[in-house]
Amino acid sequence: MTTTDSATATTRAPARRRARTPIVDADIHPVVTADRLAAALPEPWRRRLHRFGLRGAPPPAVYPRVRHGGMRRDAHPDAAGGPARPPGSDLDLMRSQLLDPYDVVAGVLIPMQGHTAGAEEPAFAAALCRAFNDVLVTDWLDPEPRLRASICIPHESPAEAVAEIERRADDPRFVQVLFPSGTFLPWSDPKYRPIYAAAAAHGLPVAIHLGGTEGHRGDGWPSFYLEQHAWYGNAVAVALTGLVAGGVLDAVPDLQFVLVEGGVSWLPSLLWGLDDAWELCRDDVPWLTRPPSEIVRERVWFTTQPIDEPPVPAHLATTWEQTGMTDRILFSSDYPHWDFDDPITALRVLPAALRRPLAAANAARLYGLTLPGSEE
Repeated sequence: MTTTDSATATTRAPARRRARTPIVDADIHPVVTADRLAAALPEPWRRRLHRFGLRGAPPPAVYPRVRHGGMRRDAHPDAAGGPARPPGSDLDLMRSQLLDPYDVVAGVLIPMQGHTAGAEEPAFAAALCRAFNDVLVTDWLDPEPRLRASICIPHESPAEAVAEIERRADDPRFVQVLFPSGTFLPWSDPKYRPIYAAAAAHGLPVAIHLGGTEGHRGDGWPSFYLEQHAWYGNAVAVALTGLVAGGVLDAVPDLQFVLVEGGVSWLPSLLWGLDDAWELCRDDVPWLTRPPSEIVRERVWFTTQPIDEPPVPAHLATTWEQTGMTDRILFSSDYPHWDFDDPITALRVLPAALRRPLAAANAARLYGLTLPGSEE
């Protein structure tokens, strides 16, 4: 991981560093400021947001968290005498710190604010998610052709979520449907299957990003930030196990899942364990007619961040190769968080044969992107 000193008080763009291969960044976090969100909301929802706010705390406010909301301090836009704005809210700064210096040819926006908004009561959640998606178009996608976006949905309200997918599915700049890992019910619950079916019908993967209102299912609420940050993969592993055992991956044909910000290094042992247990417990899950690892390798994608850093760097490549899924791992920087992964530094420990597909080609295949120099 590449960290940025949180004590640095001034905004600065990094020196330009030319990447040797194109980069597709699968996890960039834009932030919609409160006043911008309110301006995009119709009444009575604008008044409700102003008077009562949201029912749940936004992800950076949930304890335990490092200072500055877990963001790079140098990612705070220069207020220039005006009101301060949060990191992730300024497109020009994103360009200067991420898109331009690292030759990012495409970046996928994942607004974590959708985790909280999507869990509100149905009508309010639907209005909030519509507003978030509208702002993504106006403030990010229209002025910056390198960006793509995730569809924010009221994930706890399936009918409203399907309606929002239908509203946005014809815009090719929206490349996936966004879920948090911390949903009210496990991902395998039948409640969510209409949403999965709608995504699959439009050829959109479902991206499940770490966080949400139930952000610590499976590992419990941590007492220390170290506990949380060192084992993000646990929440994702628990959820993936439920998806497999619950038969979701076979029940919704053609559905693809992208598991974001849970890392990858824990995956080999989980796949080995699932296959071994399945051999002994087939009667418990009769809908699973083949080894779970085969299903995962056909239907699930993973992002690199947070990248584990073993004492022997070569061990990282070995571990990822043991997944049998290096063609389904996507580079992600997690900008503008403090543990942002510089794509040059983060990937340089990998052999070229592995690094180049991870940098861009895998994501291009999933999202239907055309990379520079490739045929149309």
